Parts: sequence; C-alpha cells; structure tokens
Amino acid sequence: MTKPLASLQELASLSGGQVIGNPKLEISGVSEIQNGVSGTITFIGNPKYKKYATDTLASAIITADEADLTETNGILVKNPQLVFAKILNHFYTPPETNKGIHQTAIISDSATIGKDVSIGPFSLIEERASIGDHSIIGANTIIGKDTSIGKNCHLHNNITIYHNCTIGDYNTIFSGSVIGSDGFGYVEEDGNHRKIPQIGTVVTGDNVDIGANCTIDRGTIGDTIIGAGSKFDNLVHIAHNVRTGRGCLFTAGVSIAGSVELGDFCIFAGNSGCIPHVKIGNGAVFAIKSVATKSLPGGKTYAGVPAREIKEQHKKEAVMFEIALIKKRLQKLENAEKSS
Repeated sequence: MTKPLASLQELASLSGGQVIGNPKLEISGVSEIQNGVSGTITFIGNPKYKKYATDTLASAIITADEADLTETNGILVKNPQLVFAKILNHFYTPPETNKGIHQTAIISDSATIGKDVSIGPFSLIEERASIGDHSIIGANTIIGKDTSIGKNCHLHNNITIYHNCTIGDYNTIFSGSVIGSDGFGYVEEDGNHRKIPQIGTVVTGDNVDIGANCTIDRGTIGDTIIGAGSKFDNLVHIAHNVRTGRGCLFTAGVSIAGSVELGDFCIFAGNSGCIPHVKIGNGAVFAIKSVATKSLPGGKTYAGVPAREIKEQHKKEAVMFEIALIKKRLQKLENAEKSS
C-alpha cells in the first residue's frame, strides 16, 4: 500500500534537508536514478551515479552535492542514503499480516503467548515456549521447547528455532533460517567420529535482523551470542560458541567458525570469514573472500587469505604480479637461447 502524494518540502522536513528548487513540487513515490520515473524522487549515494543526474526522468534528487541539482529539483542533505531510507518508509507500507492465531496452528498448553500475537497456519509452538507481546510468527514455523521470543518480533514463514533459545526484542528473521541446531562437534575414537553433545543454546540481542536461509548453531557448553543491533544478509553461517559484539554486519556467504569472538561493529563482506578460536577487535572490516586465520586488532580493513591489512595485501599482490612478469621474461629468454 502506498501513501498519498507529498510535497518536496514535506519530504525535506523528514530529514531537516534543504530544498533546492520548487518546495511545492508533488512527489508520488521513489525510483532508481538510472531508471527514473517522472513524479518520483531518487538519490545519489555513490559518486558512480552522478552521471545520471542530468538525464534522469525522476522529478527530484536527494544528494549531498548541490552541483547535482543545477538542472533539477532536489533536497540537499549530509547523508543521502539515510534520508532516502526515511522517505521510503514514508511512501511504503509493508503488506498487512493476518491478525490473530490461525486455526491450524498447534500451540502447547504450557506455552505462553503475549498480547496481540499473530501465529500463521501450521506453525508449532512447543512446550513452555513463550512469545512476547505484538510478535508475528509466520506459517510453518517451529518454536522449540523452552524457547523465548521477545516483544515486537517478526518471524517469517518456514523458520525453525530449536529448544532453549532466546530471541531478543524487535528481531526480524526471514524465511528458511534455522536457529539453535547442533554445532559441528565430533571427536575421533577407534577410527570413528563420535558426536559431541551440544548442550548450549543461542541468544540474540535486541534489534537483530537475520536474512533468509541463515544458520546459527547452538553452543557446545556455553552459548552462541549475537550482539544487539547486528544484521545478517542471506546465507550466513555462525558456528557454535561464537560471540559477536554489537552492530556487526554479515553479508551473503559469510562463515564464522566455532568459538570466534568478534568486537562491536565488525563488518564482513561477501564470502569472508574466520577460522576457529580467533578474536577480532572492534570495528574491523573484512573485504570480500578474505579469511582471518589469526586474531586481529580492530579499527583496520583486511583483505586476502590469510587476511592482512589491505595496504599490505595490495603490496603483496603487486609483488606477485611483478614476479609473474619476470617469469615470463625469463621464459622468453630461455626459449630464445634454445632456438639459437
């Protein structure tokens, strides 16, 4: 469902931005700058998209650079992406969820269900589980025994939360994710792999978002802990006994091995990760496909396998390139000598 038209001035008031051009211009929605639609507003959050500023069909642009608005209306702000997110919230309302508890849902008599909770078709709420006020549980979702779901959570369809897990308030979990399955723990005995019981659990802080098809394993003895405000893309794996700090970001394909400790606000780009038992400091950033093979301090950007500070990694790559060139030159000299 979309909301009514808004003037450029009304949209600017959402962010405290400065209107450039006609403040009464009516805006009906949003569009991409490269695929602009007349009557909508767009934004420039990356310099690569500045080339579209003069040609876009969008009627207004949100930008941090007034030079982008020489031929169009717009809103001048410090953080265009943040302001655009606020304007998206103005124009877009998520699809309504069916209210109440569906008649096919199976709820244990010992479960505790809070106020205004919605539970979708064929979902299962097991013994002594609890669901906080105003939370939404989608269809075909399983909440295990003694698991606690906080207030104002939204668990989409086809999710499994195993027993004894704790999900904080305001968590969003997308379809296909599995929280609290056993960690990968085996010990060899007489040529056989004997499973190590996984008796810990998973605890997520408040305001955690978990994308589709993510897996977070329960701890072996202690807990796997996801810090408040952390955000997961799709297809992220967190192994047993991992502890993440606050506000960490994990993009698609990230894999964090067992017993890793992450500081606050760490960022892992696509297909990056850590080997077991390493500690990563606050604010560390890992480039795509990089792997931390030892404990690393925070506040730095790392790349490569093994992960090194990105400047050091670039130097290594440059040296390897030079070695490859020298090897080719030597091969040519050898070939020339043989032919003579």
